[in-house]
Amino acid sequence: MELGTGIGWRPEIAADVESLSGIDWVEAVAENLCADHLPDSLVRLRERGVTVVPHGVALGLGGADRPDPDRLAGLAARAELLGAPLVTEHIAFVRAGGPLTASPRLEAGHLLPVPRTRDALDVLCENVRIAQDSLPVPLALENIAALITWPDEELTEGQFLAELVERTGVRLLIDVANLHTNHVNLGQDPAKALDELPVEAIAYVHVAGGVEKNGVWHDTHAHPVSEPVLEVLAELRSRVDPPGVLLERDDAFPPGAELAGELDAIRATLRKAAPSANPGPVASPGPRPDPAPASDDTAGARTAATAPVPAATRDRTAVAQTALLSALVAGTPAPAGFDHRRLRVQSRALAAKRSDVVAKVAPELPEILGNGYRTAFLAYAGSRPMSGGYRRDALDFAEHVLIAGGPADPAARRRLTYWWQDRSGARPPRRTTRLVRAARAVLVGK
Repeated sequence: MELGTGIGWRPEIAADVESLSGIDWVEAVAENLCADHLPDSLVRLRERGVTVVPHGVALGLGGADRPDPDRLAGLAARAELLGAPLVTEHIAFVRAGGPLTASPRLEAGHLLPVPRTRDALDVLCENVRIAQDSLPVPLALENIAALITWPDEELTEGQFLAELVERTGVRLLIDVANLHTNHVNLGQDPAKALDELPVEAIAYVHVAGGVEKNGVWHDTHAHPVSEPVLEVLAELRSRVDPPGVLLERDDAFPPGAELAGELDAIRATLRKAAPSANPGPVASPGPRPDPAPASDDTAGARTAATAPVPAATRDRTAVAQTALLSALVAGTPAPAGFDHRRLRVQSRALAAKRSDVVAKVAPELPEILGNGYRTAFLAYAGSRPMSGGYRRDALDFAEHVLIAGGPADPAARRRLTYWWQDRSGARPPRRTTRLVRAARAVLVGK
């Protein structure tokens, strides 16, 4: 299936995406779409013959729990609504705790790396097969960027991905920006990963920007694509002609002309790196290494690829992931073997992202609280791990501020109270109630 050149569709740049030339397809975050109707912009793009692929971020297929049936049904519904040829998700866990550990459920609000161990691979493979059985179209999974790595890993990233493909038949979404991120942050060689993974399983490729701060690469999707990321794209293109390549941008959106320039740079990189474009003979990459060192354990894992994962395996995975996530979002002691400095960096990054996303989901909160919003939210986040989605988090934060007696300004406190009441009630306030509140605000002053 050939996709061509695409761009991530976001509401903030919908008009620019529609006006860009040479766009063959777009990708939309599945959780940002309604399951029963599409934004007008996506309707127009589909009418023009532009393919739309839903990209999920909340399944957490690398988590210890089996995939949530409701989340799977929602992703399937969006795929059918879009007439998509495939759906994509991530090799990551996004929540932990709950029944498997008899502890409170914790949400990361972010994609966290799974340990590249036999236990984690067994759990992931079974979760992928459950997802595949629930979806109406093929599934492709994306490698993620990481600030931290697990101790005592048994497989390289390439080996892990290769065995995942071999055991499940899942396709791959290779993010070259994430390979670069892991090169800077974790010392992992992108070329080695590309040599080890099954490039024939690639469904498409992501390209995105980031920024380096104090020796750490942050995969922001809010900066232009850098030359090192394009170099990784060239490495991939020297090995395979990917069916599709897509530019991702999630924040700090530039003008349409700049997006077009980044797309041109991606196209030029692909042309230049194509083997036929290189002078002289092109060396064959040679046979791909075995997905993992040959062993009785490996052979047994492949033979029993469809056997149910033992409960003890899921339990071990659950305990390990819960301990890590709790250290990141609840301030509990760091699990043994982790780099404490990197855990602090990841913890701060999670809290900052949480603050930024809540501000987008509920823009009234920074408007009401003004310059004090971020400080207040980060203080709240330090003692209150997220247990639901971002909208629930916004309500919990507002309630926390009100219970603590804030904001100090009476008018701001009144506005925050009304905001919380309107959104936490069983139904929205009646029109009369809204008019009375508006009139009272005018009389007493905002």
